[in-house]
Amino acid sequence: MDATYLQSFLSDSARKTTRSEIRELLELVTQPDVISLAGGMPAPDTFPTEELAELVPSMLRRHGGAALQYGPTEGDAQLREEVRRLTEEDGVTGLTTDRVAITTASQQGLDLCGRVFLTPGDAVVCGLPSYLGALGAFSACGARLAGVPVDDHGIRTDQLEQRLVDLRKSGVRPKLLYVVPDFQNPTGVTLSARRRNELLIIAAEFDLLVIEDSPYRKLRYIGESPPSLAALDSDGRVISLFTFSKILFPGLRLGWVVAAPEIISRLVTAKQPVDLCTSPLCQVVAREFLVAGKLPAVIDRTRTLYAAKRIAMLEALDRHFGGESGVRWTRPEGGMFVWVTLPEYVDARALLAKSLERKVAFVVGSAFHCDGSGTSTLRLNFSFPSIAQLDEGVRRLAEAFEDVRSEIGPRQREPATTEQRPLVVSGEHALDRLALTLALTEMVA
Repeated sequence: MDATYLQSFLSDSARKTTRSEIRELLELVTQPDVISLAGGMPAPDTFPTEELAELVPSMLRRHGGAALQYGPTEGDAQLREEVRRLTEEDGVTGLTTDRVAITTASQQGLDLCGRVFLTPGDAVVCGLPSYLGALGAFSACGARLAGVPVDDHGIRTDQLEQRLVDLRKSGVRPKLLYVVPDFQNPTGVTLSARRRNELLIIAAEFDLLVIEDSPYRKLRYIGESPPSLAALDSDGRVISLFTFSKILFPGLRLGWVVAAPEIISRLVTAKQPVDLCTSPLCQVVAREFLVAGKLPAVIDRTRTLYAAKRIAMLEALDRHFGGESGVRWTRPEGGMFVWVTLPEYVDARALLAKSLERKVAFVVGSAFHCDGSGTSTLRLNFSFPSIAQLDEGVRRLAEAFEDVRSEIGPRQREPATTEQRPLVVSGEHALDRLALTLALTEMVA
C-alpha cells in the first residue's frame, strides 16, 4: 500500500510518531562489540531459570485447565490476593482485593490511566525529566505535559506548587500528577519523605490524582526506604503501579495496579476491549512462584548483583570523570540508573555520536524531558552490562567526552541564556522520542 494513501487513515497520534532517526543508530548499537549503557534491562543472571524449570511442569499438570483458558479481566483471584499481601508488606494497610487489578506489566497500567482519565487537551504534570514510556502513553491520548524540575531529592515540591498556581492562572487545571518516587527512571533519585508528604498535600489542594509508578522500589541497596505514596494516601487519590519485570523477569509481562475500588473498576472496564485479560498462563506462573515463597530469594540475588554493579559504575565515573571535567552524576541508593549532567556547552547528542564511534551507547537526556530541554544530560544503565563492561564503557565515554570538548571553542563554552519555556507542551516531543528510547531499551551489549 502507498504510504501517502495510508496517511489519510492514520490517527493523530500515529501521524506524530516517527521512527526514522533510530535506523542508523540501531545498525551500530546492535553490533556485538558495542557496550550498551543505554537499555533499562535486567541482567539475565537474575532470572529464576532453574526454579521455573522445576515449577512449571508440575504447575501445568495441576492447573493446566485454568492456565490455558481465558481469565477474568481484573486478574486471577489468587494472584490478586498474593500481590495484595506483597503490597501490604510494604506498609499499605487495609488493602482489599477490590483495590487490586492485574495488568500486562506496568506499562499497560500507564496506558489505561491515560485512556480512563485523559481527554485530548487535558494536562498532566510530571518531572523534568520523567520516564518516557509514561510521557508517550499520556501524549498518545492527546495530553499536554507540564514539567517540574527534579533534583537529588526528587521532584521539586516548591516549584510544583508554583507551577500549578501559574497553570491555574492561565486557565489550565491538570488532572494527573505522575511520579516515580523510588530510584526514578531516568535519574535514579528518590523522593524524600518530606516531599512525599508535601506532594500529597499539594495534590489535595489542587485536586489531582497521583500516579505512583513503582517498578524499582524493592531494588534498594543502601539506606532506608521512605513510605510509599500509597501508604501515605488518606483520601484515595493515589494510583500505584507495580511490575514483576524488574524483580522477577520481564518476559512475564505482568504487573498490578493498586487504587481505590472505583478507580480499579474504571481501569478494568477500559482494559476489557484492549486484551480481554492478561495472559492466564503468566498469571498462574507468577501465582505459583509467590505461593511457593520463591520471590524473596530472587529479589535478594538481584539486589546483591546490582549493588556490586552500582559500585562499579560509580567508581568508574569517579576514576574517568574526576578532576576538572565539570561532569556531575547522581549516586542512587538503588534501582538501575545513573543520571549524568554535562557542562552546559556540551550537547549529549554530539557526545553520543562520538561515543558510538568508540562503540559505547547511552540514552540522551533530552528524550526524557517533555519540553525538549536537558540537552546536556544523559542516562546510564548499570543493571545489564557486566562489571568489566561498566568500567570499559565509562572509560570509552570519557574519551569521547574529551573528543567533544576539544572541538568546542572558548566562546561556545560560555553559559547559554536560559530559554523561557511554555507552561504546558503538546507532548509531541515525547511521542517522537518514544520509538528511539524503546528501541535502545531493547538493545543488548
